Amino acid sequence: MLTDNRIDPPDAAGERETLNGFLDYLRASAVYKAQGLSDADAARRVLPSLTTVSGLLRHLADVERSWFRERMDGQDGVPSRWSDEDPDGEFRVSESDSLAGIIADYEAACAESREVAARYALDDVARAETCPHNLRWILVHMVEETGRHCGHLDVVRELLDGVTGE
Repeated sequence: MLTDNRIDPPDAAGERETLNGFLDYLRASAVYKAQGLSDADAARRVLPSLTTVSGLLRHLADVERSWFRERMDGQDGVPSRWSDEDPDGEFRVSESDSLAGIIADYEAACAESREVAARYALDDVARAETCPHNLRWILVHMVEETGRHCGHLDVVRELLDGVTGE
């Protein structure tokens, strides 16, 4: 039985609270969809790509850090598992990778993102010179990115053990 600790987004709130509410709901949904899997099943490929539950969560952690810490906050040296040499590095997992550790890293990345976002107004433009977007755009993009990958998690999970999500 999966424990659903997700908090629904607000029904009627300001723009920032609504964006944060939907993003946090989707972040919690990604974790929810991974619950109950063994490390081996979380790393098991059921599609002809590198897509796995563990890989998707590691990808989402890297995306959180890239958009909020690297681009929005302009931080240098932000860790990432992808590179020019291995653009799919975050998806390369094995059954020896701990799902609990991957979830903890994703949750830490989300907390880092919340901390960065709290320091900026929605109209503030990212500090990274190569990023023309403001915080509002980044939040909307992360709702889209996380929501899309929650759909992938639904499909992979159903193929793994028949569990379906909402």
